[in-house]
Amino acid sequence: MFELGEYIIYGSNGVCKVENIGPMELSGVPKDRLYYTLIPMGQKDGKIYTPVDNEKVVMRRVLSEEEAKRLISEIKDIDTIWVADEKRRESIYKEVIHKCDCREWVKIIKTLYLRKCSRIAEGKKVTAVDERYLKIAEDNLYGELAVALRMEKEGMVDYIKSCLDGQEE
Repeated sequence: MFELGEYIIYGSNGVCKVENIGPMELSGVPKDRLYYTLIPMGQKDGKIYTPVDNEKVVMRRVLSEEEAKRLISEIKDIDTIWVADEKRRESIYKEVIHKCDCREWVKIIKTLYLRKCSRIAEGKKVTAVDERYLKIAEDNLYGELAVALRMEKEGMVDYIKSCLDGQEE
């Protein structure tokens, strides 16, 4: 069980803060079942209510600072996902995103960045599907790393680049 004030990953909502744990005060909802009240990061007035024992949505702790730094140091060694078939590619991207795994998000970002560069070099446009999944993976990864490293999400790309260039630890 997560604790009050803890940051967790809640499915496709990304990083959320546990604001409350307790029964729901709604008619028809069992009083003996515990719920998390989650505040999604980046949403001013958003709240999510979910059972503590919810197994339909991935819920996990945000990476620790050490885990986040280790992940960044390993980015160059993380493989890409190459799938030639357009329809199959989107289905794989969807599966990977729903795993809520940082290493998987890195795979998508690397793959789509390389694919984007290649398409532009060939004089082609970047596909809407690629853009959508790149944005989702970046939002999820950078949001989690920002919380783990106690930094602003907007500074994550530069921070990661500087780490990979050996300018920071």
